[in-house]
Amino acid sequence: MNVEARDIGYRYRRHPVLQEVSFTLASGRFHALLGPNGAGKSTLFGLMTRLLALQQGDLLLGGRSLKRQPAAVMRYLGVVFQHNALDLDLSVTQNLRYHAALHGLSPRQARQRCDEELERQQLVEHSRTPVRRLNGGHRRRVEIARALLHRPALLLLDEPTAGLDLDSRAALNAHVRELCRERGLTVLWATHLIEEVAPQDQVMVLHRGRLLAAESGEALCRHHGGASLTETFNTLTREAVA
Repeated sequence: MNVEARDIGYRYRRHPVLQEVSFTLASGRFHALLGPNGAGKSTLFGLMTRLLALQQGDLLLGGRSLKRQPAAVMRYLGVVFQHNALDLDLSVTQNLRYHAALHGLSPRQARQRCDEELERQQLVEHSRTPVRRLNGGHRRRVEIARALLHRPALLLLDEPTAGLDLDSRAALNAHVRELCRERGLTVLWATHLIEEVAPQDQVMVLHRGRLLAAESGEALCRHHGGASLTETFNTLTREAVA
């Protein structure tokens, strides 16, 4: 399912946080939203998930407008926020079933989908473990399982590797890419860590509330003469400040 953002803008009082941000996400692809801390990534996610009210522009998901058909759009959306939103005192399964109930799944559907996601996320052996006792990588997998219970078409991940060690970061990144390949899931992965982005990824560079570029990592390097994505990113952000 294709996603289109049209001229999204947001101000906090008189301070512009996002300015006329437009982009397209292709169905079944991994997209990276790359930007330093404070670039506006979390604000954009807040607008896309209706935690913040749209002040300017619109988001279309499969042709449905977030402004005019918010409930229809939200049904197709799964979210993993930067900060853990799990109940630490509940078990993995209890967290999943509670979320399934919030989405209106029947008890039978909830059991089936929880079992499917526990298997897919390799969490079966932890199903009865309180979330508090899981490591950071496993907690993130629980959050992804929860976000996928209602079978969304678009998965948003806001700095999903924050606080994880290098091995856990790499494993989680690889796992989400596998979901794109296996399930045709459209993914928007927001990060300030350039090493999480592959040259073939569709990359959007956000800096100081403006979208500076939106194309593959390889094309970005080619068009801006950078030997690496890191060099290209640094060049783009320096030019934006100048």
